Amino acid sequence: MAKKPDATSNVSKEELLKYYREMLLIRRFEEKAGQLYGMGLIGGFCHLYIGQEAVVVGLEAAAKEGDKRITSYRDHGHMLACGMDPKGVMAELTGRSGGYSKGKGGSMHMFSKEKHFYGGHGIVAAQVPLGAGLAFADKYLGNDNVTFTYFGDGAANQGQVYETYNMAELWDLPVVFVIENNQYAMGTSMKRSTKSTTLYGRGLAYGIPGEQVDGMDVLAVKAAGTKAVEHCRAGKGPYILEMMTYRYRGHSMS
Repeated sequence: MAKKPDATSNVSKEELLKYYREMLLIRRFEEKAGQLYGMGLIGGFCHLYIGQEAVVVGLEAAAKEGDKRITSYRDHGHMLACGMDPKGVMAELTGRSGGYSKGKGGSMHMFSKEKHFYGGHGIVAAQVPLGAGLAFADKYLGNDNVTFTYFGDGAANQGQVYETYNMAELWDLPVVFVIENNQYAMGTSMKRSTKSTTLYGRGLAYGIPGEQVDGMDVLAVKAAGTKAVEHCRAGKGPYILEMMTYRYRGHSMS
């Protein structure tokens, strides 16, 4: 696992407070979403991001304007971290026309072209090849943008992930694969479903470098994210970050 940086080195008080505010926004938003779901004001599926806030806040701190992000169904935190309007996200959750998908997409299917957020996807691991496609577009256009492609430890066992690894490395795509390892796929412990539990290491078979990171430490996440995007922007191809994290709520509110 990547070593934790000294929290006092090269980090200002203002920067630390910024990260704290961003993580707190996600936590309070998700707590309210859980409350509204219990009141029957949010329908369908609703997967909360409580406990994993440091992952997206730290990686957004390593991103620049133009970078893209795509994720799974546990997506509220990613949207808030990249600057999407909390009111628009909540409007979508409650099925109102002022939501990001006009109230038709719900919790799992929101998008924002302005913030370079490409979903929110309900099918496990289906966003991974799409993330490589976004990175391919940037490589074709010749810019230095990077795509953050998020998926979980359960999705890491899907075959399409490894097909994507192969093509991403073959074409040197500027994509950071972010495995949010919260240690449970729905209700099944990773140790009961996965023989090789060092998930980032699976990329080595394709020549993709990576590392395991303390996903509960926003500064460790930022440091690893900065290293990963520098690798991608230098034209060296993809990078894998396995974020060791934990969710404090169940798999889904539904």
